[in-house]
Amino acid sequence: MDFGLTDEQEALRESVRDFAREVIAPVIGDYYERHAFPYDIIRQMGKMGLFGLPFPEQHGGMGGDYFTLCLALEEIARVDSSVAITLEAAVSLGAMPIHRFGTDAQRERWLPDLVSGTALAAFGLTEPGFGSDAGGATTRAVLDGDEWVINGAKAFITNSGTDITSLVTVTAVTDVRPDGSKELSTIIVPAGTPGFTVAPGYSKVGWCASDTHELRFDDCRVPAENLLGERGRGFAQFLRILDEGRIAIAALAVGLAQGCVDESLRYARQRQAFGQPIGAYQAIQFKIADMEVRTHTSRLAYYDAAARMLAGAQFKRQAAVAKLHASECAVQNAREATQIHGGYGFMNEFPVARFWRDAKILEIGEGTSEVQRMIIARDLGLVDGR
Repeated sequence: MDFGLTDEQEALRESVRDFAREVIAPVIGDYYERHAFPYDIIRQMGKMGLFGLPFPEQHGGMGGDYFTLCLALEEIARVDSSVAITLEAAVSLGAMPIHRFGTDAQRERWLPDLVSGTALAAFGLTEPGFGSDAGGATTRAVLDGDEWVINGAKAFITNSGTDITSLVTVTAVTDVRPDGSKELSTIIVPAGTPGFTVAPGYSKVGWCASDTHELRFDDCRVPAENLLGERGRGFAQFLRILDEGRIAIAALAVGLAQGCVDESLRYARQRQAFGQPIGAYQAIQFKIADMEVRTHTSRLAYYDAAARMLAGAQFKRQAAVAKLHASECAVQNAREATQIHGGYGFMNEFPVARFWRDAKILEIGEGTSEVQRMIIARDLGLVDGR
């Protein structure tokens, strides 16, 4: 299997890497400490076409594929994860459901702004009382004439409350089947719809320059044609979106892990202790070598999952492997990078402090590490304890 990049992919990676280093890196620390959303950076990313990477040109996209998006995410996360998760959520969770499951009218209405980065979309899945158990959703949508009436709440929803958020796709219970199971459907709720309330932003440990809110729906009415995809297929739809999204999160985690290697190498060459750079000591050398091994292995895992996805092969297990390994790699590398930096690693002015704060959520968001292990075990044939 050849994991070499094409000339076009390599050019994209270099372009995004330069943008991350020259545009994002010098200013993101200030946004982060102010818990401010970096609208100017997002605007520039839109002009670069990053939000349209995996979408067809007919909707204003770049005509690329999901792997090119992952390459961009890795390079951005190498510098900052708040910006990277904004792009990841906007594309794989926000615009991708419209692209995958929307009608022609829905695509024509929403995709041009989403793929240009002039608007963002969010994916309303998680609820305050139901995280990993997404099938336990209690948000309900009842068809009343030619309108859906939605009641419920969603939690931890990325890109849901920015000034440029245009819509949230919401999973809701739309009926109860004869066997007692819930019929889940997905419905588009435009920003500003009466009855749709965006709560104040969370006070977060990390991803402090990204946008995250709890959402409430109180007799929120939207047209019946805002149903996204088939009624009752919401569960299958969001499983497909999450499988793809785990590859993207793995790429983001690899970027953070690689950023830890970059910063540790830089510091190890500059920091003097006992008359020589600390990089001359085997204890530091071995730490950084192990960090590089973990990062390289995680990169190969997400490359493999992406290749399978693009080839039309089964990739659920490989996506879970990639997400699990890369997220745990990011946490380990962030911890070691902080240790290598010593006291400076605990100072927010140093990137590794931000990496350390950002890493942990990667083991939680878009499926916890425990959920990934469950997916892998089930795909290996271990079901119901057998």
